[in-house]
Amino acid sequence: MTVRVVVDSSAGLPAEVVRELDITVADMHVVGAGEEKGTSGLSSLELAACYARQLERGGDDGVVALHLSKALSSTWSAAVAASAVFPGTVRVVETNAAGMSVGAAAMAAATVAREGGDLAACEAMAKSTLARAETWIYLHQLDDLRKSGRLPTGTAVLSAALLANKPILRMHDGKLELAGKTRTQSKAFAKLTELVVERAAREPVFAAIQHADAAEAAGQLGAMLEEGLPPGSRVMLEPLVDVLAVHTGPGAIGLSVVFSSQEPTQ
Repeated sequence: MTVRVVVDSSAGLPAEVVRELDITVADMHVVGAGEEKGTSGLSSLELAACYARQLERGGDDGVVALHLSKALSSTWSAAVAASAVFPGTVRVVETNAAGMSVGAAAMAAATVAREGGDLAACEAMAKSTLARAETWIYLHQLDDLRKSGRLPTGTAVLSAALLANKPILRMHDGKLELAGKTRTQSKAFAKLTELVVERAAREPVFAAIQHADAAEAAGQLGAMLEEGLPPGSRVMLEPLVDVLAVHTGPGAIGLSVVFSSQEPTQ
């Protein structure tokens, strides 16, 4: 028996990783079509049923649940409500993150579980991974994200005014904020590479690039990172899952990086 790890589909974990680490993925919902297309978070009933199945599989060793930032989805609050049904055995981690920052935390926690770690150890590893992770998003336009309500109005106005509608955003405390002032894709990728290499401080990192119909561009960024990052680093390229791509629009690229150490508090 072992601790089970549950993540929602917004993390974008590759199918082979899910199989290898035996992670459970709860699918979030894409609703509507065309310009009316949107997403719907998981309900507490759906998550309670999911957690119950995993507790049964793991012999009640416990569940570590990792979900999209509560500022971006109702899924986290639904998860907290669902976990109340299983006091002490379901730990819902407040990720304040999105994409493969959450996915990497799930991978790390599942690895500890597979090695025999208990619930506390798995939860601690997930939190440690999230504390060392950063996520940036490069967008071709802001319309989809603004319409979704997931971008603060001030950020949207500032980005459009300064960046000619191609901003770099950063996840900070679970919300999106402006991070760069480049006008072209090549300059954006150079800026992202510079940020990651500087933050890595010569220690290997895990980097995941997720793209919305932008495989060639994602490959270019991946090559730049592989060239600049310290030996031992790993760069993964994956399509951006629908539940995120709906809000970012085509051409968007997400970059999630887990560093070897946590950035010092300013």
